[in-house]
Amino acid sequence: MKYDRIDSKLFIKNRKNFAAKMQPKGVAFFNSNDIYPVSADSTLPFAQHRDIFYLSGVDQEESILVLFPDCPNPKNREVLFLKETNEHIAIWEGEKLTKEAAFTTSGIKTVYWLSDLEKVLFEMMTQAETIYINTNEHYRANVETQTREDRFTKWIKDKYPAHSVAKSNPILQRLRSVKDQIELDLMQTACDITNKGFRRVLGFTKPGVFEYNLEAEFMHEFLNNRSDGFAYTPIIASGNNANVLHYIENNQECKSGDLILIDAGASYANYSSDMTRTIPVSGRFTDRQKAVYNAVNKVKKEATKLLVPGTIWADYHIEVGKIMTSELLGLGLLDKADIQNENPDWPAYKKYFMHGTSHHIGLDTHDYGILTEPMQENMVFTVEPGIYIPDEKLGIRLEDDVVIQANGEPFNLMRDIPIEIEEIEDLMN
Repeated sequence: MKYDRIDSKLFIKNRKNFAAKMQPKGVAFFNSNDIYPVSADSTLPFAQHRDIFYLSGVDQEESILVLFPDCPNPKNREVLFLKETNEHIAIWEGEKLTKEAAFTTSGIKTVYWLSDLEKVLFEMMTQAETIYINTNEHYRANVETQTREDRFTKWIKDKYPAHSVAKSNPILQRLRSVKDQIELDLMQTACDITNKGFRRVLGFTKPGVFEYNLEAEFMHEFLNNRSDGFAYTPIIASGNNANVLHYIENNQECKSGDLILIDAGASYANYSSDMTRTIPVSGRFTDRQKAVYNAVNKVKKEATKLLVPGTIWADYHIEVGKIMTSELLGLGLLDKADIQNENPDWPAYKKYFMHGTSHHIGLDTHDYGILTEPMQENMVFTVEPGIYIPDEKLGIRLEDDVVIQANGEPFNLMRDIPIEIEEIEDLMN
């Protein structure tokens, strides 16, 4: 991996916290992701399943973590199963984790090769009563592919049908949503790399460049700073493309007088950053662009202040809607009649700001977190209001990643990334 080794005390703490939430005599399983085929002998780059990474730090395919806190044999209360490495694998694929390296990474002393899985598991299962399966229950999940985790769940339930079944996901949703300081430091690194990429793009942008040229500039800076690459597929949307919320073609010329909406963030050590900025192709905003930009920036600043412990996500969005409505009235995009006649289920402001303002971020860009439960200290959220005006070929969104504090406003992990009009224009000129 490109990133520096993470202190294993993070993963030791994470496992301890998870085990404390398990039922007596429960055993939990976590699998690595598959390496997915393209066709012929081609595969997609490996990306580790975030849950096994969160609990072990293991960033390698064909790995299984087993947690059995009440196991009579202390040796088997935390177990890693790994693909056995050898000289042939080292030559053709590169070095894999040895048992010693796995301990250094994870803090787990008991490491077996995968070939021992069924034998070791049989003894453990005779002593366990409940199987914790790991399902994907994120509110945005839409998975059609059967994962390695899915296949393992089917296999273990078929092989041991008399055991009770429980879910790991509700535990992980709560644990992963509140970040350890080590995690916050990794996310800060990801945001700092994003900052470098954005500043590079500010100096590069001019009429005639293509959206993909800007994407390439980001990638150059990201890789040079030990990033894993983009945390998600980047959006480089010039002109009217900015009004397509998930525009990812990035293949159009950036023309004089237009704005470019850039939604891009670096990944570092599997942790995401998520930034949006909107910049002028020619290096200067027009008066109309400034007015809309400043309205979006004001909404972002006011929305950020609402992210405090105890806030409920749904209530927060209602309040942000009120702030946005006021700004749209000021811009002349809405009038009082629009407000009086609005549909409560789709308020008038939604015509120009149709998406949510914030989501959890961490190991996943849209990270784990139960939205119906109050916000807590050390949760990390994006703040990303936007105003989209297709009739004017104008779309502006601004986004930072912020950490909820025990008291006061959140801490902005992107505080050093230029956002004010004057600074952006100065850097571009």
